[in-house]
Amino acid sequence: MPLPASMLRRPRAAALLAALLLAAALPTAAARPLARPHALPEPAALDAEVARAMAATGARGLAVAVVDDGRVVQVRAYGERNARGEPLRTDTVMYGASLTKAVFAYTVMRLVDDGRIELDRPLADYFDRPLPDYPADRKYGPYADLAGDERWRKLTARHLLTHSGGFANFAFLEPDRRLRIHFEPGTRYSYSGEGLILLQFALERGLGLDLGREMDERVFAPLGMRDTGMIWQPRFAANLADGWTLDGTAVAHDERSRVRAAGSMDTSIADIARFAAALVRGEGLSPRSRKDMVRAQLPIASASQFPVLQPDLPAAQRRPDLAAGLGVVAFRGPQGAGFMKGGHDDNTGNTLVCIERGRRCVVLLSNDVRAEPAFAHLVAFVLGETGAPYRWEYGSMRFWEPSR
Repeated sequence: MPLPASMLRRPRAAALLAALLLAAALPTAAARPLARPHALPEPAALDAEVARAMAATGARGLAVAVVDDGRVVQVRAYGERNARGEPLRTDTVMYGASLTKAVFAYTVMRLVDDGRIELDRPLADYFDRPLPDYPADRKYGPYADLAGDERWRKLTARHLLTHSGGFANFAFLEPDRRLRIHFEPGTRYSYSGEGLILLQFALERGLGLDLGREMDERVFAPLGMRDTGMIWQPRFAANLADGWTLDGTAVAHDERSRVRAAGSMDTSIADIARFAAALVRGEGLSPRSRKDMVRAQLPIASASQFPVLQPDLPAAQRRPDLAAGLGVVAFRGPQGAGFMKGGHDDNTGNTLVCIERGRRCVVLLSNDVRAEPAFAHLVAFVLGETGAPYRWEYGSMRFWEPSR
């Protein structure tokens, strides 16, 4: 249903105001001289450091990729892919978890470049009926719960990609399992997979697209990601990673049957390295869309990523360079601007960190969640000190640091 022109302008004005306020808050490059580029480790040195990390944490499997000047220069896999002791390989299919969100955002930006969707146009414009009137579908959210809260009409793709739609992480995590909007869309950051699912709903029900096909055709095939998919494929079974939980319990790989923008992607370290390299060098996106995806768009004022919907810190306690990009988190550290995305479940730990200067990235995929305490150290070992916000990402986790 068409909305008044004044309402259509409000998200654009709000986005512009947020950008201006963020720019004023961020430290300038001149105020923070950049550190000298870090020498990347040789493969043997990386092998030795990963072996130390796995021994210290008890992790059974870990894969690492390094990108330099927008090109994949190292892809390594260590340990086991299952309880039978079969080796983890660089082409082993692993669970991507929430790294899916970054790949989904890249897909959306390709659709933006093609004029299929606008970042600041209310999603209500794409529906053929009010959102709460759509019948329940377990693939998506319980949108009937939003009846009576007209703020759903304001939601845009930018809100959902910056985790500022106002939702909990998922409706089923609410005490009463009902979907609700907790704050005015676009005004603050609070991590939400539910928002990404709503954007998927807009693409599929509003625009008539098939998200799985779009990601195959716009991302996986062009980048040569042959061992990646948004749903389970029987061919994955021959070289598949199971996982291990914090207590060392082995867990079989989940054969996901529904495309979920928030986290259904299976991939390999070799494939996700190709994606990271493409993103850091801007392949497949217009210069404007690539810049939009990884730049600081909305300040992040919480002490940690989880729990969601926590109160914002007082201004003096916030990290001023930390902000939401589109599907990623933007930050600024000793080497300048960077962006990152993590992924996690009970038996999976993943991280992707890129630094704009030198177009460098490191990607870690682990089929053992016990590897996560070593992530901050391993990223620094490869890239040097980046400023990647691991304390915000992992909250009170006790990180592993090798004894000197």
